[in-house]
Amino acid sequence: MITTSLNDDKAENILTIPLDGKSAMANYMVVASGVSSRQVTAMAERLEFKLKQKKVDILGLEGLRQADWVLIDANDVIVHIFRPEVREFYGLERMWTSDISAEIVKIGGDV
Repeated sequence: MITTSLNDDKAENILTIPLDGKSAMANYMVVASGVSSRQVTAMAERLEFKLKQKKVDILGLEGLRQADWVLIDANDVIVHIFRPEVREFYGLERMWTSDISAEIVKIGGDV
């Protein structure tokens, strides 16, 4: 549901990273980009609404005010929505995978 919502909202470079054996904080991490702060905010707010509709506990929501990087802690899934240059700077994909091509699932138009 998370990746579908992001894809519907025209997020770019949506990646799902399995965290099994890497972290106890969640089962998956989803990373996506929006072209502007306004798009990042809109995607995050819409995703938050959809998660609440599905009765998913949101344990944390950070970064909406500035919207360079929004983090949504949806219990078993951690969602990061970035502006592209901020995403590149922090490089979360590189931190959480040893073989990026083998472990990351791309979703959306860039496949």
